[in-house]
Amino acid sequence: MALAESDFRFISDLVRDESAIVLEAGKEYLVESRLLPVAQQDGFSSIADMIKKLRETGTMVLKLKVVDALTTNETSFFRDIKPFEMLAKELLPELIAARKKSRKLEIWCAAASTGQEIYSICMTILENFPELKSWDVRVLGTDICQEVLDKCEKGVYSQIEVNRGLPVSMLIKYFDKDGTDWRVKDTLRSMAKFRKLNLIRPWGDVGNPDIVFIRNVLIYFDVEVKKEILGRIKGVMKPDGFLFLGAAETTLNLDGDFVRRAYERGGCYQLKSDGE
Repeated sequence: MALAESDFRFISDLVRDESAIVLEAGKEYLVESRLLPVAQQDGFSSIADMIKKLRETGTMVLKLKVVDALTTNETSFFRDIKPFEMLAKELLPELIAARKKSRKLEIWCAAASTGQEIYSICMTILENFPELKSWDVRVLGTDICQEVLDKCEKGVYSQIEVNRGLPVSMLIKYFDKDGTDWRVKDTLRSMAKFRKLNLIRPWGDVGNPDIVFIRNVLIYFDVEVKKEILGRIKGVMKPDGFLFLGAAETTLNLDGDFVRRAYERGGCYQLKSDGE
């Protein structure tokens, strides 16, 4: 049975209120396909019955399940390879030179999804910068969805998942075979910390990152929410830090304090320096 228009509007409003993600008309099939397993797992005979329950009681547990189900978690190892090439060849050498006195480096992956991006960052560090083993290196991954954070913590990936972007040499070096799956080795797993964070709610302590990854996230928000999130990133990121957005995302016309920096292997964003 197709999702009623009123039920779609209700779910759209709920998701927007809880996560600021905008579900536009035309996403009915997506909502149906994502919510049917939730309804079945919770013993409802249909999505409509589950929505009826939400309307009547609005239990927070069920609300969170619905929001989590409709959060996009598409990712892969070394996705869009250029940011990782930039880290290895340009940005991390620059930051290591700038932080040689403090010997401290902080990286925040603000939409960690199932962990492939943050583990790709950690592998880039281990592969290229052995000197950082004696530094205080903090890598934080956050996400709105507890289910994907649980996967990050476990660090277990299917053969299909590791086939997507992960070189065989790194698979053998940083993962152990675990039945038909692959498990992140402790040397890699110990580098990252994970916790739940909703980008439109209070963030708590995300540190003072030198590098912020928030790729392919802003596209799901309206203009005012994008401005708010960029403004808050500006408040926590180090003045000479780097911001990575997705290829289809920009700070242009959203926050004039950011400027795009072009590098040989791609581009990212920094806060304007005096005189710019």
